[in-house]
Amino acid sequence: MRHAVLGTGMVGKAIASKLRSLDHDVTMGSRTADNAAATAWAAETGGRAATFADAAAWAEVVWNCTSGGASLEALALAGADNLAGKILIDLANPLDFSQGFPPILSITGRDSLGEQIQRRFPQARVVKTLNTMNCLLMVDPGRVPEATEVFVSGDDAQAKAAVVEILRSFGWAAPIDLGDISTSRGTEAWLPLWVRLYGALGTPDFNMKLVRAT
Repeated sequence: MRHAVLGTGMVGKAIASKLRSLDHDVTMGSRTADNAAATAWAAETGGRAATFADAAAWAEVVWNCTSGGASLEALALAGADNLAGKILIDLANPLDFSQGFPPILSITGRDSLGEQIQRRFPQARVVKTLNTMNCLLMVDPGRVPEATEVFVSGDDAQAKAAVVEILRSFGWAAPIDLGDISTSRGTEAWLPLWVRLYGALGTPDFNMKLVRAT
């Protein structure tokens, strides 16, 4: 399967490298085709580097691994026509660092970044997932000693089912379908607490585990 990973930071590299390890064809997209981080990653892994638009046009599945504040702009550069009909997996969180650390959410209440992306690109099949954890845990759930949770949110049931299969290939045994894209309000709202837990624990190697009554 052809995957475009938009974003060259830690999240993009983790996702792109995991996909390559599973023998997917992967192009890392950035603003310019000669982005140093993307070309270095491509040379190391046998992937490709391209612009956002070229990567999205080529791909069957597109991953938004850009920072939340830049996601709408990056996806606009990728092009609505290039995203139309494709699964768009959104991992970004709307974190605002303008007042320093810890960040605050720039979108709260009756909206979410996931919803804004779906509204802006209505022909894309947006699925929000993996935004509740560190990027290394995204691609290696065994970093923590017990099974923990990953969630999916989206309006398209077939797109969510396809994303669940990708997550299972990453090692996530039982992804939880929260419902439509509006449920990404909940997973994005977890981030302020996640940041505080990171500070208190001194490590990003933690995740949520749900304990259900029997």
